[in-house]
Amino acid sequence: MPKILFIAAHRPGRSPSQRFRFEQYFEFIIRHGFEIDFSYLISDKDDSKFYGEGNYLTKFLVLLKSFLIRIKDIFIANNYDLIFIQREAFMTGTTFFEKRFHKSKARIIFDFDDSIWLSNVSDGNKNLEWLKDYSKTGKIIQLSDLIIAGNKYLADYAFNFNPNVKIIPTTIDTDYHIKKTEKQNEKKETGRVCIGWTGTSTTLKHFQLIIPALVKIKEKYGDKIEFKVIADKFFSNSLLEIKTTQWRKETEIKDLIEIDIGIMPLPDNDWSRGKCGFKGLQYMALEIPTVMSPVGVNNEIIKEGVNGFLAATEDDWCEKIGRLIDSGDLRNKIGKEARKTVIEKYSVESQKNIFLQLLNQAVRINKKEKNFK
Repeated sequence: MPKILFIAAHRPGRSPSQRFRFEQYFEFIIRHGFEIDFSYLISDKDDSKFYGEGNYLTKFLVLLKSFLIRIKDIFIANNYDLIFIQREAFMTGTTFFEKRFHKSKARIIFDFDDSIWLSNVSDGNKNLEWLKDYSKTGKIIQLSDLIIAGNKYLADYAFNFNPNVKIIPTTIDTDYHIKKTEKQNEKKETGRVCIGWTGTSTTLKHFQLIIPALVKIKEKYGDKIEFKVIADKFFSNSLLEIKTTQWRKETEIKDLIEIDIGIMPLPDNDWSRGKCGFKGLQYMALEIPTVMSPVGVNNEIIKEGVNGFLAATEDDWCEKIGRLIDSGDLRNKIGKEARKTVIEKYSVESQKNIFLQLLNQAVRINKKEKNFK
């Protein structure tokens, strides 16, 4: 029975990148003959302090604990056939651990779903950015036997360092993301169309890009609409009277289905072009009609006017959101097509056999010859 050690930063269920890149495949690959272990660094207790401002002593202790965890992983690396590294083995600029894993008998799989070779650090750790080395991504790719990228933009970057690159999109569990009809009927009684966004404190800046358009929409539609933000940080705007809901895994589906129109604004830059459209895919899986910026993989996900809309300018956002506000029939039609797209191309069901096949092929890689078929 082949054994895999999954290496990541966060505990199970905490990070969207981990949840929707590999954690949701665990049960499937175990059923198909793999034995897995999961080594993560940041505990529930340390999480908020590590990503908050200050707390430098706590952060130092987290780094020390994380170092010891990875030292232990080095000692057990030879017990595994595969070591699956998501983004990086350690949170600073070192590739010390990846180099040691590379020297073990295990084949190394590297998975990433963002342009992580570019500068991007949480607000709470801006003062510690000097500990980072963003060029490490290319170094890790060189040390790996197989790279799994979330989209073509990321894959093209990886090909600069390693020919063994495959694409698996970030996927949605469509058995978990299900529209609850009874909840939708309750919501209709309020008479308001809810325009919503979900994300983290680090991506709230993307939501703020669209505020001028939303203000115009509010001026036009008044009490016919309402706005909702689901995030890990409170956000307010007096002009929009936004309802903020604290993100919780236990209630994420219930909270999302209160949205009638999902939005995903992004700046058109190198970081955003590496994103995998996850926010939009969540809306779409729940039959929520979605309006997204035409950036990166969003252009592949959305078929304009069929399963969603793309909006590049303020006028685009106002016009396309307005069309959806005006027509419940259009919202229903777009929503159903959106879910169909997710099921066919971006669901766990559509990708799980590909994921399993890559793992099986990786086990057979000759580490000396680096051949992958």
